[in-house]
Amino acid sequence: MSYLGTPPQSGFITTAKQRVTSSTNAYVDLDHAISSIADVIVFVNFVKQDTTNLTLTTSTRITLGGTLVSSDVVEIHYLGKAVNTQTPATGTVTADALAGSIGLDKLSATGTKSSSTFLRGDNTFATVSSGEKNLPYFCANMNSNQECNANTFTTLQFNNETSDSSSCYNTSTYRFTPNVEGRYYISSFVRSAESEDHDNFQLAIYKNGSQTRLTNLRHLHYHTAHVDALIHMNGSSDYVEMKLSHDRSGASTIIGDEVQSQFQAFFVGNT
Repeated sequence: MSYLGTPPQSGFITTAKQRVTSSTNAYVDLDHAISSIADVIVFVNFVKQDTTNLTLTTSTRITLGGTLVSSDVVEIHYLGKAVNTQTPATGTVTADALAGSIGLDKLSATGTKSSSTFLRGDNTFATVSSGEKNLPYFCANMNSNQECNANTFTTLQFNNETSDSSSCYNTSTYRFTPNVEGRYYISSFVRSAESEDHDNFQLAIYKNGSQTRLTNLRHLHYHTAHVDALIHMNGSSDYVEMKLSHDRSGASTIIGDEVQSQFQAFFVGNT
C-alpha cells in the first residue's frame, strides 16, 4: 500500500492502559495517579467519553457521568506513562547517534575494556593490580659500604632491593628502567662515614647518562645528602641512576645500609 509522508516505523511506544469490568459504581479507581483529566482518555463500551462529563475526584479516582452496570467495559488510556519502549537492534546505534551524550573519542579507546580495567586520561584502558597504585615502583639500598673517589661522579651501587613492583630495577647496573611511560618521582639519600668536613659533596640524578638534578652540600660532617625530582620517562629505554662526587683529599666512604642510604622511585602520572 502506498503512503504519504514519513514511512511507518517498525516498532511503537506502548503506553499504560487499564480495563475495568463488572463494576456498578459511578466511578473508577485508577492504577496510576494522575494530576489532570487531560492525562487520560476514558472509553465506556469502546465509546470515548467527553472530559466535561468526567471529574477527577482524587489523583486515583475518576467520577463518571453515570452509574455503570456490570456488563459495561471501561478502558483508561494513560497518555503520559510509557511502560515499554522499542529496543534498538544490535549494531544499529551509530557513533553519530551518540555524539553529544558521550565524547566520540571514548568510542575509539585502545586496550581491553573489562571489569578489572579503567579508562585513563590518555584514552587507554589500564589494569590496576591488587588495588595498588603508582605502579611501577622500587626501592633499593646498599648491602655494604662503598668507596667513592674524589672529583669524579661515581655510580652508587644500590645492589639490594627491598621492593620492585614490576622488575624494573637492575641490581647489577644500578639503573631504574620503567616499563610504563609517564612522570616519575625519583629520590635518593646517602650518608658519609667521615668525621671531617667535606668542602664540596654532590649527589646527582642521571638520566640516560646525563646529569638532570644535583644537590651540592658544603661542610658536610656525618651528614646525609638528599636529592629528588619529577622526571619524565619514555617507559622503554629511558633509565635513571644515582652518582656522587666530592673534593675530599682521599676517597669518601658511603655507608651501605637500608637506614642511611637509599634509592627509590614511583610512577606519578601520564602528564
